[in-house]
Amino acid sequence: MTGLQDRLTPEQVEEFGRELDALRQRIVDDLGETDVEYIRNIIKTQRALEVTGRGLLFAGFLPPAWLAGVAALSLAKILDNMEIGHNVMHGQYDWTRIPELSSQRFEWDTVAPAENWRHSHNYIHHTFTNIIDKDRDVGYGVLRMDTAQKWHPYYLGNPVYATLLALFFQWGVMLHDLEIERVVKGERSWAENVPVLRKIVRKAARQVGKDYLLFPALTGPLAPLTLLGNASANLVRNLWAFSIIFCGHFPADVESFTEEETEGESRGQWYLRQILGSANISGGPLFHLLSGNLSHQIEHHLFPDIPARRYPQIAGEVRDICERYGLPYHTGPLHRQLWSVAKKIVKLALPDKLGQPGPRADSLDHDKRLRAA
Repeated sequence: MTGLQDRLTPEQVEEFGRELDALRQRIVDDLGETDVEYIRNIIKTQRALEVTGRGLLFAGFLPPAWLAGVAALSLAKILDNMEIGHNVMHGQYDWTRIPELSSQRFEWDTVAPAENWRHSHNYIHHTFTNIIDKDRDVGYGVLRMDTAQKWHPYYLGNPVYATLLALFFQWGVMLHDLEIERVVKGERSWAENVPVLRKIVRKAARQVGKDYLLFPALTGPLAPLTLLGNASANLVRNLWAFSIIFCGHFPADVESFTEEETEGESRGQWYLRQILGSANISGGPLFHLLSGNLSHQIEHHLFPDIPARRYPQIAGEVRDICERYGLPYHTGPLHRQLWSVAKKIVKLALPDKLGQPGPRADSLDHDKRLRAA
């Protein structure tokens, strides 16, 4: 990739940052009751879908009722995960001072504890977006998603690992916080993981108990069908979340960076990195809603603490700013972004140039040698 420093002149970077700061401030100044009403209506819709879904599963002996129950429960879990949980826990509604919308109090319907996720996602991922060896979301500790990750025979299983991660995505996000790859490298001890593991066990036990013990038991002889229905809804949510998140971070044109490139970066350079390291997914209003507006991943990475419902409103202006500064604005329909991600996963499973490390891996090794010296 072209270095961050080569994209714009220092003067352009400064002005670029000022423009985006001004855009952000304009939205912040406009936040108000319509935003609160919006998220409260989404929460009401999510709860209604969950009650409807679980109620229909009580009539699971009728195939149409079972399918409708799974569909309603799947939508409820998607809304809880994407448009409500992810966005509320980003602090997008902390300005309201409403307890149920507090990022520090909210807990979502997934096995990953909110407290662990806020650290690994809000802090690590959004601070060090696409910085190799800093942003642990690049590959989630199991995948090779960039040529800067030196190839190893282990990565021949890339497509298998990606498939398993998609199927069990909530569990992958949960285990992500244990930083197993750092434990294996000796950079983190198992003792350091004890507090994290306790939270994981407590949260996972509650989720498993609710979906696979309590609610099935309440349906009596229909318990196996209810258990299957809950598992199906979780599977739908997992596949959907994986698809949206990977399409926003790993299509072919999205770039990664070294620690040296980003050392001492200014606000404008941070904005620049977010744009180069993200991709949007085009679609209609319902699609954007079900994606938690993470279909506007570029806008989300620029302004993670602004209510996501505002991203479609500013996307055109952000794209316009990018065009004026000669910067890419990566976007495309879901099927195209998914295909791009799938090709990358398969390609990076194989050795670079018949076993030779890719140029980014060479560069990263060189940077590490310089740091060691």
